[in-house]
Formats: sequence, structure tokens, C-alpha cells
Amino acid sequence: MPAPPDDRPLLLLVDDDTSIVETLAWAFGPDFETLTAGSRPEALNLLRGCKRPIDAALIDLGLPPVPHRPDEGLALVNELIAAAPDLHIVVLSGQDAMASARHARAIGAFEFHPKPSAPPVLREALLRAVARTRQARARKPDAVKLVGESPAIVALRQQLRRLADAPFPLLLEGESGTGKELAAQALHQTGSRAGKPFVAVNCAAIAPGLIEAALFGHARGAFTGATAARTGFFEEAGDGTLFLDEVGELPLELQPKLLRALENGEYLRVGETAARHASARVVTATNRNLRDEVKAGRFRADLYHRLSVLTLTLPPLRTLGDDRFVLLEHYLPQLAAESALPPFALDRDARALWGDYAFPGNVRELRNIVLRLLARHAGETVGRAQLAAELDLDTGPRANADEIDSLQEGFSLDEALRRTERRYIESALALARGSMSQAARLLGINRTTLYGRIGVLGLRMPAGETRED
Repeated sequence: MPAPPDDRPLLLLVDDDTSIVETLAWAFGPDFETLTAGSRPEALNLLRGCKRPIDAALIDLGLPPVPHRPDEGLALVNELIAAAPDLHIVVLSGQDAMASARHARAIGAFEFHPKPSAPPVLREALLRAVARTRQARARKPDAVKLVGESPAIVALRQQLRRLADAPFPLLLEGESGTGKELAAQALHQTGSRAGKPFVAVNCAAIAPGLIEAALFGHARGAFTGATAARTGFFEEAGDGTLFLDEVGELPLELQPKLLRALENGEYLRVGETAARHASARVVTATNRNLRDEVKAGRFRADLYHRLSVLTLTLPPLRTLGDDRFVLLEHYLPQLAAESALPPFALDRDARALWGDYAFPGNVRELRNIVLRLLARHAGETVGRAQLAAELDLDTGPRANADEIDSLQEGFSLDEALRRTERRYIESALALARGSMSQAARLLGINRTTLYGRIGVLGLRMPAGETRED
């Protein structure tokens, strides 16, 4: 008999093919309670509106509005990880999209499975994801340590100690996966507030219409469904630390109320008129450039200046030298013990690759690579090819730090643009099965222009294709 819904893990299943969604939801029914979505916005709304945390997600990278490209799926992986950092995600993708799958794992996805994959195989992958999600949520933050021996990490630890008891807000900036919440916990535990509450709130995980009540609390009857008064995160933090992650996601209309709480410590519960007093220290984090958000009109300048009285930037892993090996030695025994598996070892060539890899997903990606290598090669010596299969080595068309680093002497923008144009035309022709008319529609140009570009770029005309198509 299937377990009662409340006892089953909660799965988010995202695919725009309704037949696949229905088949998998039925196949997973005995083991999972399933939420289904056909697009990125729908999936995010489900996550934010869910009354209990989602335990695993299965996401097809090819989502509307352009299902034959991975952009929406990759964006969704990024947003889910931002909203629920402990959530483990299994990615589905076509056989010809291995580079996109590797990139999805780099930014935080747990596993990749090609289409088609049998439901029993996906079921086992999702059960592994659930186990990891729940382990991460159960892990106690009472031994917080910023791991690393590089000068940048040593300096960061010193800065956190110096600022631990400062009375001002602190803004933590840095790329996704660099450990901003860990830094906030270290700040809290280093100072005089260590014995008081540490309350972490992910602003991206709360629906915009509910975030004011979540932060400040609400009175009974303040809105539909408010059957009882509720304290907010400011009250729960008390004299401790309130950590607001992804603060750039706060709705513009809420920002003046947060500013008031920071300026004079006063706030109102939703539905009340009597001011309450907040005494928690506020630490915020973002992977966005808030200065750019201010210029774009999406973030208030006065709130930004208040939040950034003190600012620390967490360095990306690619700049930390041998800390990638220090982190490997830190995570490998820990994750091996949690998994009840013998640790693996990297041979000399694999260690060289590990030392050269840029880790675009930073420490989060490194930890996930260790997990995947444990699952596949526990107790073995891992070679260069086995390690390379787990890394995002494709330069691809994505704008990233590696492309910025490529802007050295000898770089040609014209040649880079030709390569990009060639890839798009080849992809369109493949999707259109050689039909020039259909390929031109996919590219948003007319057929005559496409003929001309094929000639300029020296591409081969599809077999059997004529100008009369």
C-alpha cells in the first residue's frame, strides 16, 4: 500500500511534456508526493507557495518558451538553489546536451540523467537526492568553520572576527556557492551574540505577497488565512542575528519598511498599528550587484547604503589556489562517513585536473563533485577521464569568468562571433532536419539571408537542399 501523502517525500517534477509528467507522477506515486509544473515560473510559484519543504526536484532542461534550448532549465536550477540551498536536484536532458548537463551540475544540480531514462532509474536517483537533502537540513551548524588556508580565506576569518560585535548591518557579496550563509553563521558564533538565536531567511524562497508577514509577523485576521497572530523573523531573532539571504529579491514596496526597521528599530506587524522594536543584528547576502540594481530602479539607494555600511566580498574558489585540495580533504572523509562508503583517491593526472579546474559553481559545486565521485567510485582510484566526466569543461556560448579570462592578446571578436553564429546555424539546421525554411524561421531570418550566411561561413549545404526548398 502507498504511504500516506504526508509521510512521503515531496517531489517537484518540471517538464513541459504532459505525457512524461503524467507517466512519472504515476510511477513515483508509491514513493513520492508529487508537485508538477510545465514552466520555470510555475515551478517557482509552487516552491514558494508550498506549505512544507520540497525534498527533491526532477527538472527537464528544455522548458518553454524555447524548449529546444537549455536556458530556462539552467535558470530554474539556479533559482531553485538560490531559494532552497539544501534542495538536491536531478536534471533530465537530451543525449546531445551533455555540456548543458555538466553546467547544470556545476551550478548545483545533484545528478544528470539523459532522456529517455527508465522510471526505476530516476526513482533511485531521486531517493538519493532526498537522502542528501534531509541530511543537509539535519546538519547542525554548531561547528561552523570557514575551511581554507589561502591568504584570502585567512583574511576573511580575521575580518569576521573584527566585525563580529560591530553594531551595524553587514552585507556579504559573492558568487553563488561561495558560502555566504556559512560566513554569516561564523560571524554570529564568533561574537557576543553566539548564545542567542541565529535566524536565516531566504528571501527568494518566499512569495512576494507573503514576505512582509514572514519578516514582521501578522495579527489575527490581517488577511485571508490568518486565523491566528504570528510572530515574524525579526521577533524570532530577538537579540541575536537575522540573516537575510538573496536580499536583492525583496519587493520594492517592502524595502522602505525594512529600512525603517534598520534605521530606528521599529516595525509593524501586518494588521497592527502599534510599533514593535527590533534588536537583532541584520546580516544580508546577495550574488547580485546591488549597485546595478539601484541604477536599474529595482533596489532603493537608501536601503542599499544602509545595508552596506559594512561589506565583505567572499572570494570565488578559482582564486583560492590550493584551497580546492584543502576542501577536498575536508569534504571527502565527512561525506564518505555520512554515506557509509570508503573514500576514493585521485591519481596524479586527476589531481592535476582538479588543480586546474575553475569551479564555476564554487564550493557548492566542489562538494557535489565529491558526492558524485563517491557514488560512482567509492574505494577506487579516480583517473583524469573519470574526473573530467564530472566537470563543466565546456566553454560553450555562456558568458562567464572563463570567457573574460580569454580576452588576452590575439583574441578576435570577429572570429568569436563567427564561431557563435556557426553554432547557432548548425543547431537550427539539425533541429529542422536540414529544412532551410524551418531553420530560417528558428533563427528569425529569411531563407535568402540564411543561404548567404552559410556561404560566408563556409558551412555545408544540407544534403538534397535546393534554393527552391
